[in-house]
Amino acid sequence: MKLLFDTCVLYPTVMRETLMGACRVMGWTPLWSDRILEEWARAARKLGPNGEPQARGEIALLSAAWPHAKVTWAPSLEARLFLPDEADRHVLAAAISGSADKIVTMNIKDFPRATLWEEGVERIDPDGLVMDAWMQQSDAMHRVGVSLVDQASRMSGESWTARALFKKARLPRFAKALSQV
Repeated sequence: MKLLFDTCVLYPTVMRETLMGACRVMGWTPLWSDRILEEWARAARKLGPNGEPQARGEIALLSAAWPHAKVTWAPSLEARLFLPDEADRHVLAAAISGSADKIVTMNIKDFPRATLWEEGVERIDPDGLVMDAWMQQSDAMHRVGVSLVDQASRMSGESWTARALFKKARLPRFAKALSQV
């Protein structure tokens, strides 16, 4: 399955690492565009002077890990699309160009199902996607979750629980599933 990742699900580190873990476990193909990655880098400026350089480093690592994920398209494709927020047309154009099955986004209102359906694309929220992976490969996804909790605890110096970390990362169903194992 090919999945186009919107900026809003790549920017938060724990969410992104969970989603990429699900892609590895399930053999899914992640997709994004230069513009999506640039939006991530610019959004990271809000974190202070080190935000954007750190984001650019993370983008470089992500791009190296998934070298075939980047998609491009002709300007005419984007120009013919209509979405409630004109600034999101590039996301749908990238999904179409990459033959994505789904757009992974938190911005449900910006990607109406009927419009996506006309283009042969669905949308899914990140927690729903991770739970799809959990339902098919719970042992492997458990390992992904435990690894991320360990990494977050080590890097932050705090003792994170799966429930707390993934709930904060806006993956509440995954948090609950992990805490019940």
